[in-house]
Amino acid sequence: MSEYSKENPYPARLTENTLLNKEGSAKETCHFVVDLGDSGLSYSAGDSLGVYPENAPDAVEVLIKQLGFNGDESVIPPRGDTGLPLREVLARHCALAQPTKKFIMTLKDKVAGDAAQSARVAHLLDRANSDELKAYLAEREFADLLEDFPAATFEPQEFVNELKRLTPRLYSIASSPAKYPNEIHLTVAIVRYQTNGRDRIGVASSYLADRVELNAPTIPVYVQSSHFRLPEDPTADVIMVGPGTGVAPFRAFIQERVAADASGRNWLFFGDQKRSFDYLYEEEMEAYVEAGSLDRLDLAFSRDQEQKIYVQDRMLEGGAELWAWLESGAYFYVCGDASRMAKDVEQALLTIASTHGGLDEAGAKEFLKQLRKDKRYQKDVY
Repeated sequence: MSEYSKENPYPARLTENTLLNKEGSAKETCHFVVDLGDSGLSYSAGDSLGVYPENAPDAVEVLIKQLGFNGDESVIPPRGDTGLPLREVLARHCALAQPTKKFIMTLKDKVAGDAAQSARVAHLLDRANSDELKAYLAEREFADLLEDFPAATFEPQEFVNELKRLTPRLYSIASSPAKYPNEIHLTVAIVRYQTNGRDRIGVASSYLADRVELNAPTIPVYVQSSHFRLPEDPTADVIMVGPGTGVAPFRAFIQERVAADASGRNWLFFGDQKRSFDYLYEEEMEAYVEAGSLDRLDLAFSRDQEQKIYVQDRMLEGGAELWAWLESGAYFYVCGDASRMAKDVEQALLTIASTHGGLDEAGAKEFLKQLRKDKRYQKDVY
């Protein structure tokens, strides 16, 4: 049992940072290798790695300047009990994005002496303008609000008290301990976008991609155990649906099945935008197909043709065989976007159960319910 945990993370080394997309891609997906060193940490295929990120230094300095501080002021971080320098607290302990209505309510008192800014706050807090307030906050970070309402002044601790705690990010592990017992692989989409006319970055993804020095023991990590597990029976078939970075745990699953010489069949559905640029782990996956370790690989590259094709479309195309696999005891897994993809995949499953299983709507839903109960339908969605 390792001494390291969520409460006591291990300072790991990042030993590899490789761009998986080819030049010309609209995406930026990186393969990271985290060395577990002498941590004693162990993991299973299907687990996640918790990463404690840091905010970008320039974002921290902008806030300190806007607040009129020097950064050395002693403050207590969220859920903390010991004073630390403000710069360190803003960098490692506080979320600097996603302000809430609560902060706008705080601004109401802070800008009371400025008629124009006070009127603006009152407008945003008017119940009739709730949709406008929601849209306003969605486009802004705390630095934007301080710029929009320059009359607001804070004491260092007072401002920190308005911020939420910077929480760890969980990433599905993309490697099997059977093949890589001393390191963990991650498949991470690097988040970069614009709101309110400003460039934004995902805190954790940009931390790993841009700010972590290779081979320096600087990344606080821990292993988060998961319900997402391969069948105990090595003869059982598995169907895996993982577009984009959702392929991560299935890379681990395939490695695990190969290492265990599992006789059960493996079927992977993978998709992304363009095959030429976005076929993540292409050489590895094609090698598994060539070796017979991946019995079926269905690909869906949405922008390679006029009509977009997604993994759920490939499922429907192979519906008869997919139903036959499920009927013979196959386990079904899905990983990736919860808001759209996972729902579309579930609807495809229901359609397949109706079309090829002869079930009515109620029967199809009951079939999926039983799959879940038997742990033969598992999701790792976010």
